[in-house]
Amino acid sequence: KYGPIPDPGKGDFDGKPTPVDGPAVDRLREILATRKQLCIYDKELQNEQLIHFKIDHKEKARMLTHFYAFVYFQDWRQDLWSKRFVRDHIRYIDEIVCAAARIVNAVRAKAKSLASPNTNNDGEYDSFHIRRGDFQYKKVKLDAIELYKKSQEELQEGSLLYIATDERDKAFFNAIKEHYNVTFLDDYMDLVKDINPNYYGMLDQLVAYKGRIFFGTWFSTLTGYVNRMRGYYSAKYKLDEYENGAINSYYFYPNDKKYQMRDYRAVKLPIYMREFPTSWRDIDKGIGELGRE
Repeated sequence: KYGPIPDPGKGDFDGKPTPVDGPAVDRLREILATRKQLCIYDKELQNEQLIHFKIDHKEKARMLTHFYAFVYFQDWRQDLWSKRFVRDHIRYIDEIVCAAARIVNAVRAKAKSLASPNTNNDGEYDSFHIRRGDFQYKKVKLDAIELYKKSQEELQEGSLLYIATDERDKAFFNAIKEHYNVTFLDDYMDLVKDINPNYYGMLDQLVAYKGRIFFGTWFSTLTGYVNRMRGYYSAKYKLDEYENGAINSYYFYPNDKKYQMRDYRAVKLPIYMREFPTSWRDIDKGIGELGRE
């Protein structure tokens, strides 16, 4: 009746988001992402005391994915409410957020001190997330020279660059230091003396997401959450192109993914590799309308 299921992997919906309050069938056709099986939440499921989501690699059933890509509400107001609930209530604890705020303040102060008078009064800085360590996707582990080359068109020489990374040998970044004033979480340990070291990755995320321009690692869920937070921020403060869900973020590699965050892209398979604008775009629409016919 409605024709073939659109395929976001082939560019369907690129730059053309379905209105968040659009007809139920149109919103469903976008979120399907070529999937053809639905699990209907009916009275039987409603009455169950426990629902188990299995993990089976043979069936490619794995819960490493985004909530908004697997839950569809026929009522658009319920859909947006669920996304606002996650945005507003499922977040890092205050201890982590406050520690990150201290670091952001220090990074901004450093950015101001490095700039000419009255040229960077807001203390803007840029940020990278460079995943190294035991990351299984070897093809995205580029050397420092390649990282510089792939980002140089978007960044300004001599600017302050915050690098979130699990690379312990900071000499790895020497080629990047030749072009930017590079700073790491390690430089601000005096501000987080009592913080559990297990929180360091979360601190890196929160500092990186406040960057003016952000470059991330494809396939990385840490980069993904940085971009989701940047999406929330862009929508709240109505930054450039916020209406379309675009944010000022890029990827180092693969080359054809560099500008994925610069325009609207619908959810597509495999879902875990990045975050999608449907999680932040226009989700404050209809606040107060739940329960209305």
